Formats: sequence, structure tokens, C-alpha cells
Amino acid sequence: MKLKDLAKKINAEVIGDKDKVISCISSIDNPSENTLVYVSSEKHVNKLSDLKVVFLAGIELELFLKHKNALIVSDPKKAFANVLEIFSSFKSDLSLDSEPFYKGKNVVIGSTPIFGLNVILEDNVVIGDNVFLSHNVVIKKNVEIGNNVSIDSGTVIGSEGFGNFRDSDDIWHHYHHIGSVKIGNNVSIGSNCSIDRGTIDSTEIGNGVIIDNLVHIAHNVVIGENTAIAAKVGIAGSCNIGKRNMIGGMVGIVDHINTVDDVIISATSTVNQDIKESGIYTGIMPISKHVTWKRIALWITKLDKIAKLVNLRKK
Repeated sequence: MKLKDLAKKINAEVIGDKDKVISCISSIDNPSENTLVYVSSEKHVNKLSDLKVVFLAGIELELFLKHKNALIVSDPKKAFANVLEIFSSFKSDLSLDSEPFYKGKNVVIGSTPIFGLNVILEDNVVIGDNVFLSHNVVIKKNVEIGNNVSIDSGTVIGSEGFGNFRDSDDIWHHYHHIGSVKIGNNVSIGSNCSIDRGTIDSTEIGNGVIIDNLVHIAHNVVIGENTAIAAKVGIAGSCNIGKRNMIGGMVGIVDHINTVDDVIISATSTVNQDIKESGIYTGIMPISKHVTWKRIALWITKLDKIAKLVNLRKK
């Protein structure tokens, strides 16, 4: 693609040869000739100064690129994401017409869908515009999916929830779940995730939510807008997660937990009580403010010395 054509797509200013053709994108560590390289500092520019690459950079680096071929943008991270999408061939060989999939009764599919192999859409599924469902994605009955949603391979949306009870003889019985799942707009869901349908009402995934691979979201959970959930997180039933939360990898959240907006939960933490104030939280013991946990952790490392001092004083 010529620089001038790419510049139009990402709203960039061209420095140097507007007709120069780039073949792909390469990294700072492994740059290739006639490729685009995203740089975020002067040292990166200097490192690649002798190579025939094209730079993608923010306005603050324009002075260092006067005699180079470059694309200058106001928001380089966003521009880089757009360039990756333009050059990506991940979805190019998939289409609704060319790949087989199963469609149940009363299914509604919006414009420009892209489906992989063995996609299953059960009865009464509603899918918005520009939705990408990769290989082996299963969308169970009555699920609603908004616009601009991406769901990667092996994920199941609307699976049966884990609702059970024991009778007087201590025998387990299952509550069947008749609710569904509602997914908002601009949502990204990774591979091999499971999002359970609600018991009666719907499990809800808000607009702009991003979910990594291997995440389980149980029945009746509500995930607030623009929340990010890393891999191997488990969220038990009937939790209400606030907007713009950031949940680290392998976090476990027990049932009926509520969190406010703008909460960050550190990786591997266990959340067993409501979080009522925005901030950073960490802990494998009862979760607490991050600053409090650091003080506790400091004392834990000194327990052996403290015990020795106590024993000496007893003697």
C-alpha cells in the first residue's frame, strides 16, 4: 500500500515520499525493509535510522523524522491498532457465504457478518452488524449480540448455568436456566470462554467490554461498560461488576459480589466481599486496598524475626 493511501485511512500526515509502497508491518526488534514500524521515542528512531523503513509516530517525534519516510498522527496507539487491522489477513478467508454453519429458527443476522467453520446459532438468536464469530463458536438460544462484536474460537455464549440445590437426602438437583445473554456493542471475547445464560433474567455484557481467553462468566452476572477481563478469570453467579473495571488474570470472584466503577483487581486475587470504593485491590486473603495489602505483606515477611524477638524477651 502506498503511504498516501494508508495516510487517508488512518488520518495521518505524510513525511517523505507519498508514493512509497510498504508491504507489511514489522517490529522495532525485527525490522524489515519497506515495512511500517511504530516508534514511541527518539531512541527508537535512532535505532532504526539507517534502515529503509517507514515510521509511524506521534506528533512529538515529527522533528526527529524530517528526512525520513513517516506517518505522523495525533494518537499513535489508535493509529497503530487501525494499521494492524488493515494489514491483518486473519478474517479475510472467512465469510458467511463460503463457510458452513448451523442456523436455527427465527435467527436474525445483521450486515457484513464473518463466520468461521462450525458456527452454531440456535433458535431466536439476534446478531447485529459487523459481527465476527470464529471457528466452533456456539451461540445458544435467545442470545442477543450487538454491533461490532468479535468472538474467538471455541467460545460458548448462553451455556447452562451452574445452579443446584440439595434435597433433604443430600442429593443434588439442578435449577434449569431459562434466561439468556445480552452482549452490547463493540465487545471483544477471546477463545474458549463460557458465558452462562441467566436463571430467569439475562446475563449482560456491557458496551466496550474486552474479555481475554479462558474466562468463565456465570449466570445472572452483569459486566459494566468498558471493563477489561484477563485470562482465566472466574466470576460466579449474580455478580454486578462496575464500569471500567480491570480484572487481572486468574482472579476469582465469589457469587453475589458488587463492585463500583473504576476498580482494578490485581492478578490471582480472590474477591469475597463487595468493593464499594474505586481503587486498586490485591490479595489472596480477604481483599483489601492495595496500599493496605502492601503493608500487610511487609509484616508477613518479618513474622519470623518478630517471633524470635518475642521468644528472646520471654527468656
